Amino acid sequence: MPLFEVETTSHIMIACAESETAAREFASTNYPHEDVLRVTHRPRDAWVISKNLLGIRGSLDPCSTARDCLAHARGDKLHAVRLYMKETGCDLEQARKAIESNMAVGW
Repeated sequence: MPLFEVETTSHIMIACAESETAAREFASTNYPHEDVLRVTHRPRDAWVISKNLLGIRGSLDPCSTARDCLAHARGDKLHAVRLYMKETGCDLEQARKAIESNMAVGW
């Protein structure tokens, strides 16, 4: 079954669907309040995520940086967020997402 990248106003999802129409229906069913912005057919066996589009540049590894900050903060989320902001120069919202994502996976 073909693989489609479907971008809505708030999400980018990967869907196995028979056609572009089916991929659009998948997005509309799962996210009915969002507009489908783009549907792109992808190779069946490959999915590539651009680090530049995610804001990851150079040798910075946001996951290991977040885990290091959590370790230094001994699990204190607020302190870890502050450390992450200082380490990476990102804003509060980006730091919070990075720290919470790594807390959820059990850093």
